[in-house]
Amino acid sequence: MADIHIRKEGRAGRITLTRPKALNALSYEMCLAIDAALKAWAEDDTLALILIDAEGEKAFCAGGDIAQMYATGVTGDYSYGRRFWLDEYRMNARLAEYRKPVVSFLQGFVMGGGVGVGCHASHRIVGETSQIAMPECGIGLVPDVGGSWILARAPGALGAYLGLTGARMGPGDAIRAGFADLFVAQDQWEGVKAQLVATGDVAALKGAPAPHATLAAHQDVIDAAFGQDNLAAIAQAIGQIDSAFAAKTLHALQRNSPLAMACTRAMLRNLGAGGRIRDALAQEYRFTWRAMEHADFLEGIRAAIIDKDRSPRWRHATLADVTEAEVAAMLATLGPDELTFDIVEEGQR
Repeated sequence: MADIHIRKEGRAGRITLTRPKALNALSYEMCLAIDAALKAWAEDDTLALILIDAEGEKAFCAGGDIAQMYATGVTGDYSYGRRFWLDEYRMNARLAEYRKPVVSFLQGFVMGGGVGVGCHASHRIVGETSQIAMPECGIGLVPDVGGSWILARAPGALGAYLGLTGARMGPGDAIRAGFADLFVAQDQWEGVKAQLVATGDVAALKGAPAPHATLAAHQDVIDAAFGQDNLAAIAQAIGQIDSAFAAKTLHALQRNSPLAMACTRAMLRNLGAGGRIRDALAQEYRFTWRAMEHADFLEGIRAAIIDKDRSPRWRHATLADVTEAEVAAMLATLGPDELTFDIVEEGQR
């Protein structure tokens, strides 16, 4: 497949995303190819680890390729999107629960679907250019691909802040928030990869001190505001603070989908720090299964990607308009359509 290069090399199973002109956006076919490789390599004793990287300097993977999802969704056909999310989430769980070490190298933009491929690895490497984010609320979706699982375990209310605003994390913040493990200068990456391939030993990974985590200075404000009971209270708390950080945060809250943000907040609270990735993915799937018909996803894509007018007409005019009943309905069980997994139970994370 031209969009992804999958091969065995030395002691490593290698997966390289090869769509740099499209910022390595993840297609449905790429998801299936990654999952098939992970299945095939699980019992391959010649491989000691999995190495995931991407071509190009701008992005490891800036998100999912949602053009076909939108094209089918606006006709009232939601089956393609639901199948994409179903198989993608199963692949995300397989990565997170994999019994061999998985090493990912995360340059440039790592967003949405890119988080699902790169940030569930057991050893996640960031460098100088890394910019990680879960910006889904800006298109009427919730942080998915298991991203809500990472957000729920971030320090204090940092996960709620990142999930609701879609704020980007540099390498230091990504490590602090739990989206990455090691900082390695990017001019050393090829040498490190060569060692991993030759030896199959993750001892080759030696990180440098992590860069400053800029969001740490705002943790008290984040905790005070994003620990509030509802979106309106969060916005009110932020609005009372006179700072550039508070103003930027309030703007993000006023820009993003109220329904998506309310559901994101509920999902993180439901998970807590002790939730499993399967619990997170199941919640995410309940929302995304309904997203095109009952939420703001199609309108968000229209405004951001199709018409590019940046003026989405959300279902709710204000943050206070979303009811608890609406949130509960979006996250209710899907019955026979619930997300299931074909992965062995041992070693779940």
